Amino acid sequence: MTWIGNHWLDILGWGGSALLVYSLLQSRVLRLRVLNLAACLILTVFNWALEVWPMVGMNLVLSAINLWFIFSLLRDRHDEAAFQVLQVRGDDEYLRHVIRVHAADILRFNPDFVHDPSAEGLDSFLVTRGDETVGVVLLRAAGDTAHVLLDYVTPRYRDFSPGEFVWRRSGLLSDQGYRRVVTSPAMVAPYYDRVGFRREGESFVLDL
Repeated sequence: MTWIGNHWLDILGWGGSALLVYSLLQSRVLRLRVLNLAACLILTVFNWALEVWPMVGMNLVLSAINLWFIFSLLRDRHDEAAFQVLQVRGDDEYLRHVIRVHAADILRFNPDFVHDPSAEGLDSFLVTRGDETVGVVLLRAAGDTAHVLLDYVTPRYRDFSPGEFVWRRSGLLSDQGYRRVVTSPAMVAPYYDRVGFRREGESFVLDL
């Protein structure tokens, strides 16, 4: 029984340690916190069983810190006060810089995207959280319809939907004469059904 008990404790300890290391490799901030919390709780049980009380205390404190961050992130997830939408010119140098830096990742989710700053009817938005740029939305006007050319979220905020604040901001698009938003059918892993769009063929449509 002692060998079996030690065997399972070893598995628990190594498993918790491996999960802790894996959590630190995550680029998504919410996923990092959730996995790190799970690792800390496992290691709390492991050290409790061994009666290593300083490590129990440390992991309990880390669990509390992770819980605080998780609740804060979930609270702000759909809070318009937490995210800001900035409209910029299509040839804005910072916008072009963001697109260049994330070019490979952008094409993973928007495989048919080509940035043409000189295109007519282009509306460009940056979504920020504090001093960090977390999303880019590019629209092309066709009459009173805005066609989504790009709706991109940086890896750190991939568990969120910053683009939704472009659609939700009162008057942001309707003041420019838009009455509908139509998404690209080529976008990978769209989220639009969760923020009020309806499916129409291979695209999603939002009536403003």
